[in-house]
Amino acid sequence: MDSQELGYTIKRHDLSTDKSLQPYSAADEYLLQRFNQLELKPAHTAIYNDRFGFLGCNLNAYSPLIVLTQKSQEKAITANFEANGIAAPSFTNPLAALERPIDLALVKIPKSIALFQLFLEHIVQNSTPNVTVVCAFMLRHFTPNLLQVASQYFVVVEQSLAQKKARLLVLTQKKSTAPKELLTTLEYKGRQYKQYWGVFSLEHIDYATQFFLQHIQVTPADECILDLASGNGIIGNEMHQLFPSAEVHLMDDSLLAVESAKLNIQGENIHHHLNNDLSIFSDNTFDLIVTNPPFHFDYEINIQVPLQLFRESYRCLKLGGNLQIVANKHLNYKTHLAPLFSRVDILNEDGKFIIYRCVK
Repeated sequence: MDSQELGYTIKRHDLSTDKSLQPYSAADEYLLQRFNQLELKPAHTAIYNDRFGFLGCNLNAYSPLIVLTQKSQEKAITANFEANGIAAPSFTNPLAALERPIDLALVKIPKSIALFQLFLEHIVQNSTPNVTVVCAFMLRHFTPNLLQVASQYFVVVEQSLAQKKARLLVLTQKKSTAPKELLTTLEYKGRQYKQYWGVFSLEHIDYATQFFLQHIQVTPADECILDLASGNGIIGNEMHQLFPSAEVHLMDDSLLAVESAKLNIQGENIHHHLNNDLSIFSDNTFDLIVTNPPFHFDYEINIQVPLQLFRESYRCLKLGGNLQIVANKHLNYKTHLAPLFSRVDILNEDGKFIIYRCVK
């Protein structure tokens, strides 16, 4: 099914320049087909993990509630609604209680099992007794964990036939469960860090960040610092602990990450930002930008996004300021950084990770 057949053109609207990447998959199409086959349409539908708005646009006549986890998602969906002449949708997030219970939930299953569980937790706590949840995934992404998590919340977990290498899970007869604690706690150097389900590296502080924290170079002259793609805020907090008088900004595309960071680092000179680019910052703002940038986006590997963030970082740095990056060595970012910055040094490296220091 082509969305253009329905009169809607869906574009990616992200930082990537990779034209081969598509704004929706056969799993999204399967969800739309299943909804369209319903003889009795639900009174209140919620959509989870609709990254670019394919489902939201095609189901706009039913006024679905779109549950967001990323700022880039909100921007893309809004842009596609506007481009197709559709009135702005209703947005919420999976940490917010709903005023109106859900009758039907459509879920594009994310790569993160913890995020999938967060979605189901939100649905169960904000739905009618007879809610139906229709989840879609590509066959190559199936894991038995999906069934195990779904069975925690629903009595009936049925798999559909495969269609275009996609499959549905249909969940009915929700179980009566008390609300769960949505946070996990990680420890680093005796300090506790809280983060919501679905934030990157749920079991431990990821190894690239640990390596980075051992070798970051920060000085008292770094009076204004940005922790870019800040996750649970551990890097920004370590900067704050070293130099409490420095102004520290933390920014992430993930609402769950930003809300986690707010639990872990606070203060008059601490600023949290939910965004996927640096457009909110003026030129020549920062003395230091530190980042463990993402290059996985669900099942996509896409270095175009971090490369764009590096270009924006150059603009936002003061003359003589520096960008410090930890990355997997195989990504070979130096070939892209060297033409942009006046100097690119390697602060440290091991068998897997490398730390760059890029001076404006």
